[in-house]
Amino acid sequence: MVSGIGAGVSSIASQVVGPSTSAKPSATTSSFADVFKSAVSSVDSAQNSADQQVMDLLQGKSGANIGQVSVSVEKADVAFQLMMQVRNKVVSAYQDIEKMQF
Repeated sequence: MVSGIGAGVSSIASQVVGPSTSAKPSATTSSFADVFKSAVSSVDSAQNSADQQVMDLLQGKSGANIGQVSVSVEKADVAFQLMMQVRNKVVSAYQDIEKMQF
């Protein structure tokens, strides 16, 4: 579970930071808004998947495993917390820029 979360964080970090080998952005470079939308979509799909698994477990459907449901819920929670921390950093950076005088 921890390695999966680490891989997810590395994936988001590589999308946000990206390789800085050239001075000019290439045609395949995504904007921050695109990366953020992708991350929000990923967190949303994880949350929806966890919700569906919980509903399947509560309804007693076959194949519902409490261990897998618990892991899925925790992954969704960690992904949401990560997204909120990124949002907080972006808001903080915006507020710092807003305070600057030119």
